[in-house]
Amino acid sequence: MQRRSAPRWGWSEEEPGGSIDDQRPPVWRKRVITIGAAALAFVAGLTVTQISDAATRRRPNTGSAPCATATTKGPATGAATGSQKASPKASAGASAADAVDPAAGEVPKADQTAGDVAGGQQNGKNVTNHLGDGQVSGRPRWRRVNPNCPTPAPTNTGSGGATSVPSAGSSNGATLDTLGNDCSESRLQPHNGFQDAPRCVSTAFGEVSSQDKNPTLLIVRAPQRLRVGQAFTLQISTRNLVRDRFLGAAAGGYYLESAFLTPDGLTRGHFHTACRMLASTNAAPDPTVAPAFFVATEDKGGSGRPDTVTINVTGMPTTGTAQCASWAGDGSHRIPMMQKANEIPAFDSVKITVTN
Repeated sequence: MQRRSAPRWGWSEEEPGGSIDDQRPPVWRKRVITIGAAALAFVAGLTVTQISDAATRRRPNTGSAPCATATTKGPATGAATGSQKASPKASAGASAADAVDPAAGEVPKADQTAGDVAGGQQNGKNVTNHLGDGQVSGRPRWRRVNPNCPTPAPTNTGSGGATSVPSAGSSNGATLDTLGNDCSESRLQPHNGFQDAPRCVSTAFGEVSSQDKNPTLLIVRAPQRLRVGQAFTLQISTRNLVRDRFLGAAAGGYYLESAFLTPDGLTRGHFHTACRMLASTNAAPDPTVAPAFFVATEDKGGSGRPDTVTINVTGMPTTGTAQCASWAGDGSHRIPMMQKANEIPAFDSVKITVTN
C-alpha cells in the first residue's frame, strides 16, 4: 500500500482510529494558536502606540508649554490667521511713507482690536503683528502660560552659585534708603499675569545685557501729513533685540516672565507700535484713552545688527495731531533694561498732522 505523506499537523491517516475529524488540529492547539496571535497583535499595537505617542511628544506647540529658561528657545508663539484682506496697493501719486506697503502684509481693520494680521515676509522672516498687544482674547493659538512654571531663578554668574539680590549702596559706601525690592511689605494683592491694578509685581527683573548689546530702536520713516482714515506705513529699526518672545496679556503673560538673554547676550522679546490722537500738544495725554492703533510684532528675527520692519497702520479717526510711537519689549511687555542709567531706552515717537 502506498503511504501518504503526513499532513502538516503531524499525524497520518494510517494511525489507528484515524478519521476525517482526526485530521483537524486538536482543540488545545487551536487555543494555543489563538492566544499566540492575540499576544502578537497586542505587542504590535503597543509598539505602534508608543511610536505614535513619541512622535506626538516631539511635535512642537502641543500640550502644555515648557517652562522658559535662559537658553531654551521658545516655541513659535504666533501665526497669521489669513483672515484679513490683502493690503491695497499704493496709489501712483502717493509717496512710500504716505501709503501702505503691500510687502508689509495686511492693514488691520479700523475696528479690529484682537487677533493677528500678517506682516509679510521681511528680512527673510514671516512677520506677525498681534493686534492690541494681546490684551484681548482674540486668537486661540496664543502660547498659553504654564501656571506650574516657577519664577525663573537668577542666572549663575560664577562659581559662587546663583546671584543674590545685592545690598543697595553708593559709590562712597553710604547705604541707600530704599523702600524695598520685593512685595513682602506691600499691602496690594499679588500681580497674577493679567492686566489688573493696583497690584504688586513680584516677578524678578531678570537678565540685563551689557551696554554694547543693549536694545535700541528708531522710527526711520513716517509720514508728516495724512488724511482722516488714510492707512499709512511706519518703518521701525531695531538693534540687539531678538524678536522671538511674546506672551499674550489676555493669556496671563503680562509682567509674568523675567527678562532673558540669548546665548549671545541679546535681549529676547518683541516690539510695539501704537498711534493715538492727541487732545493737546501742550499737555501730557490722558492715560485712560486707548490708542487708535496698537500691535506687537514678532518675526523670529533680529540680531546685533540693525534691521528694519515695516508696519502698515490703520488710518487715524479724526483730524488733529497723531502721535505714533514704537518701543521694544521683553517677553512680558516691559521695556528692556539698560546697563547704565544715562542711556535712552529702545523707544521712539513721531507726530503726524491729520487733515480732511
